[in-house]
Amino acid sequence: MFHPQGPTFWELVQQALSSTERGYDLLAPKFDYTPFRTPDSLLELVAPLIGNAKSIDAALDLCCGTGAGMKMLRPLCRDRVVGIDFSHGMLEVAREATTTDGEPKLDFVHGDVLDLPFTDEFDVVVCFGALGHILPKNESRFIEQIAKALRPGGRFVFITTGQPSRLSLVYWLARGFNAAMHVRNTFIKPPFIMFYLTFLLPAVATLLEKHGFRVAIHDNVFPRPFHEACVVEATLKA
Repeated sequence: MFHPQGPTFWELVQQALSSTERGYDLLAPKFDYTPFRTPDSLLELVAPLIGNAKSIDAALDLCCGTGAGMKMLRPLCRDRVVGIDFSHGMLEVAREATTTDGEPKLDFVHGDVLDLPFTDEFDVVVCFGALGHILPKNESRFIEQIAKALRPGGRFVFITTGQPSRLSLVYWLARGFNAAMHVRNTFIKPPFIMFYLTFLLPAVATLLEKHGFRVAIHDNVFPRPFHEACVVEATLKA
């Protein structure tokens, strides 16, 4: 499915019937051959908005998965790039796919992004393609953890969009998927947490400002079919 080397339909069903962590452990070896991975072509367009080569000391990739964001961040950093994920399987694939020799240093951390083990350590924090794992009730805690991990003046950078039109196919496909996940989680435990149409503008900008960030929104960054997405650059006030 998706790609000859990607997961089969039944492998995706097995993933969906597992816990979130176990599901991604199962999917990890084939994750890069699915549409769930943020394309390198999009990450390359985000990189110049973050900085020039070697312009940043340290960066953190939340829910780093197989390491695509870390790969993008590495040329921008001087000292350290850290990826954190709760899936051992995804971290193992990231380690195998990444050359750890040279600078900056790469660190792979198994952990929960709602309880980050970092304080005032990073100039930049990013999160790509994983915000649907953060339930609305946990969004404030998520942003608090990011603020804790950042140095004063540090930035949180991510991709999102506004609410799509209720007349659009995208809206109804996303709502249908979310409804199916709610039903699945009602009857099958442990839950699988992944929802679409979350962390959307303008609500997320208001929430970031509430937690001490200045928010800049970069439009017209991506080509079709991603042209409605934008890059949010939230700077923690010093």
